[in-house]
Amino acid sequence: MWVFGYGSLIWRPGFEYLRSEVCFAKGYKRVWHQGSTDHRGVPGRPGRTVTLAEVEGARVWGRCFEISEDAVPDVYPYLLEREKQYDLETDLTCYAPCLETGEERVVVPRAKTWIATPDRQKNPNYLGPLPLDQLSQQIATSRGPSGPNSEYLFMLCEAMREYGLEDDELFELERQVQARLGQ
Repeated sequence: MWVFGYGSLIWRPGFEYLRSEVCFAKGYKRVWHQGSTDHRGVPGRPGRTVTLAEVEGARVWGRCFEISEDAVPDVYPYLLEREKQYDLETDLTCYAPCLETGEERVVVPRAKTWIATPDRQKNPNYLGPLPLDQLSQQIATSRGPSGPNSEYLFMLCEAMREYGLEDDELFELERQVQARLGQ
């Protein structure tokens, strides 16, 4: 089984895996529309975490993890618990550029991922979009059992840089949150 991570799974998978691939999924964009009341916020003061929004022509970079068949019975329930606030489990095809030619190629034909949809019946923690200044304020001031919401953002940015991946919107959000925190 393969799993595609586009948020905290990139920098903290929390399970053993055989190998990983830095790659992207087509037709999706990383967005901060999901409320977090169990990790980076609390009920009444939710933090924000990323989810995917379908956007024609978009690419979202992340990391795929190959999980051994023997480990799936342990890892899959762990992922279901971890991603419990995300209401859509789906499979994505993931791509990466060929190192020799630069042409994109399929690296993982089927990777499981979780998406938080705007369906409030299935996903009561969906918050939707916010202007960047309000989003940066919420991330700078939210905290939950897993720590400050800003840490989630900063670790995601650090991982993106570590893998040589660009995400201008993500890095602008990081700059605004750092400014709010006086960093």
